[in-house]
Amino acid sequence: MGSTNTTPADDADGLVRRATSGDEAALAALFEQARPRLRQMVRLRLDRRLQGRLDPDDVLQEAYLDFARRLPEYAADPRMPFFLWLRFLTGQKLTDVHRHHLGTRMRDARQEVSLHRGAFPQASSASLAARLLGRLTSASRVAARAEIQLRVQEALNELDPIDREVLALRHFEQLSNDETAVVLELSKTAASNRYIRALKRLKHVLAESPEMGAP
Repeated sequence: MGSTNTTPADDADGLVRRATSGDEAALAALFEQARPRLRQMVRLRLDRRLQGRLDPDDVLQEAYLDFARRLPEYAADPRMPFFLWLRFLTGQKLTDVHRHHLGTRMRDARQEVSLHRGAFPQASSASLAARLLGRLTSASRVAARAEIQLRVQEALNELDPIDREVLALRHFEQLSNDETAVVLELSKTAASNRYIRALKRLKHVLAESPEMGAP
C-alpha cells in the first residue's frame, strides 16, 4: 500500500493524541512548532514600557506550563483550531504579565480585544508603526524617521479598532483569513473586507512617504 500524505493539521492531531497520552516528546514538539509564530505575537503585543525588560521567551515558558496542564481539556473538547487555542493561552499569559508589571498603569482595559470570553492585549499603533519602520533602509535621519512614524501612527489610529486588529493579525502575525475570522468571530467575508480596507488606507499614507514601500 502506498504512503498517504499528511497535512500539518493531521500531524498536529496525531501529536495531540500522543501528548495527551503522556508522550512528553510530542508535547514539546507541538509547542516548538508554534513557537516562532507565538514569539512574533508576543513581541507585537508586549507593552512598549516592558520591551527591553522582559524577554518574550519568558512569556512563552509560562504559556508552555499552562499548555501542558490544559492540553487534556482541549483534546476532550477542541472548539477551535489547535494553534489558535495555543495562541489564546499565550495571550492570556501576556495579559497576566502586563497586570503584574504595570498594575494600574496598564492601558485602558477597553483597548484590549475581547474574544473567547477573555481579553487579549491589543497591538498598539506605536508597535505596528515601529515594525513597519523597521523595514526602512533609506530614512537615516532621526527627524525624518520620527515624522514618518507619526504619520503612520495617525493613520492606524484613524482605522476602526477591529480593522487595525485585522491588519495586525493578517500582516504581522501572518494568520490566514480563516484564522483571523475565527479569532475575531467575524465571517470570512467580513474579515477579508476589513483587511482590504485597512491595507488601502495604510498604503495611501505610505505612498506619501517616498522612503517607504507598501506594507
